[in-house]
Amino acid sequence: MKLAFVDSNVFLRFFTRDDEVQLERSDRLFKGAAAGTVSLVTGPPVLFEVAWVLGSFYKLEKREILDVLDRILALSGLELTDRKLVEEAVRLARSSGQRFPDAYIAASAQACRTDGVATFNREDFEKLGAPIFDF
Repeated sequence: MKLAFVDSNVFLRFFTRDDEVQLERSDRLFKGAAAGTVSLVTGPPVLFEVAWVLGSFYKLEKREILDVLDRILALSGLELTDRKLVEEAVRLARSSGQRFPDAYIAASAQACRTDGVATFNREDFEKLGAPIFDF
């Protein structure tokens, strides 16, 4: 079986539906994965880019962006590197109202059992419940 790493633009065409030709191709790819004819994988940097484009270009609200990320996580036949971290980051972002990339950093810091996040963005990380590493 073939294996493909899925880039952000494929997800964006699938969810924004703003390019008919690319929508059809992405739909075919995801249907193939659901049917087991192709295996797909993607990673957090792709999701960061999806979140950024949806917010900056398409002007979606944080909640709507997280809904799209949840839908990506639910795609049949798609493996995700760092799935547990991504799921925790989406949960943290949703419960705190913070952005997905910061939530991913907070979830990563926790998973790595750090003493906290070294950041100048203290307020947002405190809203995520992340310990702050004073330096």
